[in-house]
Amino acid sequence: MTEYRNLGRTGVKVSPLCLGTMMFGARGNTDHDDSVRIIHRALDSGINFVDTADVYSAGESETVVGKALAGGRRDDVVLATKFHGALGDGPNERGNSRRWIIQEVENSLRRLNTDWIDLYQVHRPEPDTDFDETLGALSDLVHQGKIRHIGTSTFEPSAIVEGQWIAERRGRERVATEQPPYSLLARGIEREMLPVAQRYGLGVLSWGPLAGGWLSGRFRKGVAQPESSRSAQQTERFDINSAENAAKLDATESLALLAEESGLTLVELAVAFVIEHPAVTSAIIGPRTYEQLESQLRADEVRLSRDVLDRIDEIVPPGTNLSGRDAGYVPPSIADPSRRRRSAAPARTY
Repeated sequence: MTEYRNLGRTGVKVSPLCLGTMMFGARGNTDHDDSVRIIHRALDSGINFVDTADVYSAGESETVVGKALAGGRRDDVVLATKFHGALGDGPNERGNSRRWIIQEVENSLRRLNTDWIDLYQVHRPEPDTDFDETLGALSDLVHQGKIRHIGTSTFEPSAIVEGQWIAERRGRERVATEQPPYSLLARGIEREMLPVAQRYGLGVLSWGPLAGGWLSGRFRKGVAQPESSRSAQQTERFDINSAENAAKLDATESLALLAEESGLTLVELAVAFVIEHPAVTSAIIGPRTYEQLESQLRADEVRLSRDVLDRIDEIVPPGTNLSGRDAGYVPPSIADPSRRRRSAAPARTY
């Protein structure tokens, strides 16, 4: 029997596994009927938490979820979606502005075939947009009954704290959840983000527990690098000849052996590790096939011993990301050189 957890301080109870639907639609499983079957199997297993986003296959994922929840299933599901990414060529068909939020929530409601969204999340930060502008629009949607709660995804700790400050000082609805990347290979959020979430009572639904497929069991030493649509699109993240990825492969091999010694699959070890952290509410699993879903469903029943957790810490030290690419977000202060250099030409070049 699924043991449901508190989603932060919202009073909402959710399953420790959240069904992510990024792979339903053109980006992954293009068969809508099969995708609906997978969603129904997840719901029948006790999962009551479903996460999607408007940009997943340009809205197609939301449409698939809407089909799956038709016929009386909607009321039993905590439904989460996200906005931010570009959905058109126009300069205002994206982002965190009031203009786009008010427009895009209507599109998501239509695609999802629902009157309300339980958790509406800011998919990524946008430093050039005042966070109060974003929270003001989202607060209005809460008051209108179109969304129930506000969340963020892949925000830095300072931005999470800023959101709490804005809510308190300016009378906005409070951000209730954060959705960060977290896996055996990407533990960076243990340093500050997860403690901040605990301090402010945020629910945490973490994405990428299988590290983009690295912990699926297919990446092993002496085995040809598996091909996938994801590795084709993100070649640098999966090139095993790079130093960062070589370190990930070493760690993956050690973790796979640990899983075997513990009587688990690597998938079960990976997902169970994520939901073991006391700050994590749910781990988002994102299957493309029925078989992939089945391989992950038992993970919430696994309890890792202290010895196993200590071995994991030896393989990948706490608070460590083996690759910077797995952090999920690079702030403009790092990504944009112009923000780190004065515009005036220097008198001398050193």
